[in-house]
Formats: sequence, C-alpha cells, structure tokens
Amino acid sequence: MKTKKSFGYWQWRVIISSMVGYSMFYFVRKNFSFAMPALGAEYGITDTSFGVILTLAGLVYGVSKFLNGFIADRANARWHLVIGLSACVLLNFAFGWSAVLSRLLSGAESGPDFVGSMVTVMAVLLILNNVFQGAGFGPCNRLMVHWVPPKELATKMSVWNMSHSIGASIVSVVCGAIIGKTGSWQLCFWIPAAIAAVGVVFIIITLRDTPSSVGLPELPDTKTELDDDDSGAGYRRFVLDKVFRNPVVWIVSTTALLLYIVRFAVLDWGPKFLQQGENPLSPELAGWTIGIFEIAGCLGMMAAGWVTDRFFHSRGQQVCVIEMVLTGFCLLAIHFLPVGASPVVMLVLLALAGFFLYGPQALFAVITGNQVTKKAASAAAGFLGLFSYLSVIFTGTGVGLLSDRFGDGFWNNLFLIMAGISVAGGLLIASLWKIKDDGYVH
Repeated sequence: MKTKKSFGYWQWRVIISSMVGYSMFYFVRKNFSFAMPALGAEYGITDTSFGVILTLAGLVYGVSKFLNGFIADRANARWHLVIGLSACVLLNFAFGWSAVLSRLLSGAESGPDFVGSMVTVMAVLLILNNVFQGAGFGPCNRLMVHWVPPKELATKMSVWNMSHSIGASIVSVVCGAIIGKTGSWQLCFWIPAAIAAVGVVFIIITLRDTPSSVGLPELPDTKTELDDDDSGAGYRRFVLDKVFRNPVVWIVSTTALLLYIVRFAVLDWGPKFLQQGENPLSPELAGWTIGIFEIAGCLGMMAAGWVTDRFFHSRGQQVCVIEMVLTGFCLLAIHFLPVGASPVVMLVLLALAGFFLYGPQALFAVITGNQVTKKAASAAAGFLGLFSYLSVIFTGTGVGLLSDRFGDGFWNNLFLIMAGISVAGGLLIASLWKIKDDGYVH
C-alpha cells in the first residue's frame, strides 16, 4: 500500500514537473512568430526571408528531435531537459541583441547590407535555438512511458500534452501584449527567456528520472525483448526492428507530417494573417485568438485521451481518424466566412479546430510508444518528430514564397488548403484502425 501511494505521488509529480518544464521550451521558441511583424515593419524583411528562416529552423529542430530521441532512451531525463532549456534561454537573450550584432557585422545602421546581416544573425540564432529545443520532448516522452502503464497512457499523456498548448498560449498572450503596448520586438525574447530561466530552476528542484531512481519498482507487465540484452548493440537491433522496420511508425509519422502542416500554418503565420487578412485584428486580439486556439487544444487533448481509454480501448488511431476529419470541417467553415464577419465567429471556429486538431497530436506518441515499448519510445518519438518538422518546408519557405507571389489570393485560400490536408491525414491513419494494442511481450 505504501509503495502504491508513493508511486502515485511520484507519478503525478513527474507529470506536472515535466509539463511545466516542457511548456518553458515554448516560451523561448514560439515568441519569434510574434516578433516577425514588428521586425518586418522596422527593417523591411520580406515574408520569403522569414519563411526561409522558419524552414531552416524547423528542419534543424526535426533532426535534433530525432537524434535526441535516441539519447533520451538511454540518458537521465532531468538533466537532459535542464541542459537543453538552459541553452535556449541564453540564445533568446542573445536574440534581443541581434540588431546590435548586425550593425557590428555590416558596419551599417540601415540599408541592404544591414538587413542582410540582420537576416543572417536571426537565422543563425534561431537555428542554434532549435538545436537545443530538440532536447525537450524526448526526455519527457521517456518519463511518461516509464511512469504510466500502457492502458492509462492515452489519458495521462494527453494531460501532459497540455504543456504544448499552455506554453504556446501564454507566450502568445504575453508577446501580443508586448507588441501591442510597447512595439518592442526585443522584449518578445527577453521577457519569455527570463520566465524560462525560472523554469530551469524548477526542473532541477522537482523532477526525477525513472521509478528506480527514487527507489520504486518499474511498471509491471511491460516486458520487452530488450530486457534480456540491454547492451548498446542490443538496443540498436531493437530500434532497427521496432522503429525503422515498423509500418505503424511510418504511417503515424506521415500522418503527423500532415497534421503539423496545418498546426504550423496557424501558429507560425496566424499572428500575421489575423492582423492583415480580410478581417484584420489588433495585435492584442490576434494574440488572444491564437492563445484561445491553444487553450481549446488543451481541452481537446484531455478529451481525446479520456475518450481513447474509456470508449476506444486505448486505440488512439481510431480517435485520430475522427478528429482530423472534424478539424477539416472547421477549417472549411473558416474559409467560407464572409468579409466583415465578426471576429468572435472566427475565434470560435478556430478554437473548435484547435480542439479537434490537438487530440491526434497528443495521441501520435501514445500509439507509437505502445507499439515500440518503453525501451524505444523516445527513439520512435524522435522519428515522429523528424517527419512532423518536415512540414516546415511548406509552412516556412512555401508559405513565404506563395505570400510574396500571390498576396491576398493565397491567404484567402489558406484555410481551404489546410482543410484538405487535415482530411487526407485522417484517411491515411484510418489504415491502422484494427492494429494490436501494444508491442510488449505477454
């Protein structure tokens, strides 16, 4: 009884501590999108330049997330998170000084040489930031599969996944208020970085690694083939078989690619679109709209996890099919909103889209984690992350180029395109409707 009570305490302590820790990564990652309009207005930086920067940073993040997944399976999650977040904090403080660095490099106060240096400095800092951002999800995923049984993973992983939306929504509101009240893009980096620095201290104090690190037994009924050979060579063979040769991982990862195209189109370009579209909003209202999209996503993730375990017998792929199709319908409704429609209608539809979209996002790692077991769950999550962030080829450079070339003609059809992509993702993952529950040895 004492062990069960102690395990319950530590399980929720790890979940909550890692939620706070991972939300801090978003404070020092999604702030750039809110600085973009101010940077563009002040320095004349084009959407294409911003798009290229976002694409490079996103691809680097995908690769980093992929590599950190393999590291996370074998490393201490607590210190893995601390190192990654600390580096991101320092780089965000540096980002606020990018104009000063650009003047030193170009020797100019303005003009093409200065702007070129500014774009280069921002690109380098954002790429470095995303190198260390990759150390966020892998360690947290390791913690979840080591502390939560497979039959509870959808529900509790969905609760944990609120950290994405909590971080993104709060930083959206904070940065929207900063830009609206001060116009200072520098503060969009310095204030979130200061908050994230407090998060680093919180992780060090509160977080621990696996149950055995606090003297508790590991989860029952989670035996794997790797238990008999936990060597480096054994792990590599296990990952090759369970991850790289597993069709389930490939299908879920491809579906994640489509979902992330939709998600990043909203998160990365939403602040700009909402301020410049047919029904323009103020910076503050745009920030609140994106923030509410994320808050609705929180509720959607919790609902999706609970519904998966309660009504679908932990078969998350079935819930993903339904929710991705519903996301498509919400985005289609936004496309057909008339000019002059109330911002409230846009907000409600976007909130509904976030509610349905973030359910599958929370469940993807649950599906792959159960299939590849706790021994390779972070490697599979890294593979999933790599595919997810290939999406930035479209949402970064692709959207930037299309915006500069077609202007309002492109933006007016953006939600129609996103609706089609979302439905396509739902149809793809429907091919996994009847797969077995998990990959553990029973």
